[in-house]
Amino acid sequence: MNQIKISPSILSCDFSEIGSEIEKLNNSGADLIHIDVMDGHFVPNLTFGPPVISKIRKCSKLPFDVHLMISPVEKYIQDYANAGADIITFHPEATDNIQRTIGVIKSCGKKVGISLNPETPSTVIENYLKEIDLILIMSVNPGFAGQKFMPKVLEKVKFFRSKIKSENLNIDIEIDGGIDFKTAPLAIKAGANILVSGTTIFKGENNISENIKNLRKQ
Repeated sequence: MNQIKISPSILSCDFSEIGSEIEKLNNSGADLIHIDVMDGHFVPNLTFGPPVISKIRKCSKLPFDVHLMISPVEKYIQDYANAGADIITFHPEATDNIQRTIGVIKSCGKKVGISLNPETPSTVIENYLKEIDLILIMSVNPGFAGQKFMPKVLEKVKFFRSKIKSENLNIDIEIDGGIDFKTAPLAIKAGANILVSGTTIFKGENNISENIKNLRKQ
C-alpha cells in the first residue's frame, strides 16, 4: 500500500491566525492541506470561498486538498482551481452528471477526487474509478468538525482498496471524520492511505508536528 499521508483539516485551526497556522504546517510533516468548502446549502455550514483560498495559497507550497461540499458544484470548480486547489473533490449528489464534472476538473489541470458520505453506496462511483485520482470516504456526516467516527464506513474502505489492487489502479483512499489516535489504525488497516484530521492535529495536547507524527505511525 502507498505511504501513509496526513492531510490536516484547517477547519479546526484558529481562524484568527489562519495564515500562521498554515505556515506551521509547512515544516510539521504534513503532506497536504485539507480545505473543507461548505455552502450552507449542500451541508449546514459555511466556510472558505475562493478569495480566502487564494490568500492562504501564499502561505504554503503544500498541495491544497480541496473538498467541495457545495451544490451545484460545477459552477464553482474553475474558481477554486484558479484560487490554488491542487486536488478538487466533489460529491456525486452535488452534480447531475458525474462524468461531466470529472471532465471539468481535469480541464482545469487538477487531480480529481470523489467523496462518498456514510450512506452513499460504493456502486455510485464504480464506473468512474479509472478516471479519478482519489476516493474520499466520509466517516462522519459532513458539515461540522469534531464528530464521532462511524466504524461502518471501514467496509467501504476495504472494498475500494481490494478493487484498486485487483484492477491495478493508481488511486488514493482518503478518510475524513473523527480520525484520531484510536481510529487512525482502524482506517489504515482497512486500506486508507491519506488521513484527514483536524481536531486531533490542531487541538491536541502536543504540538502540531508531534500530533502528525503520532497519527502517521499508528
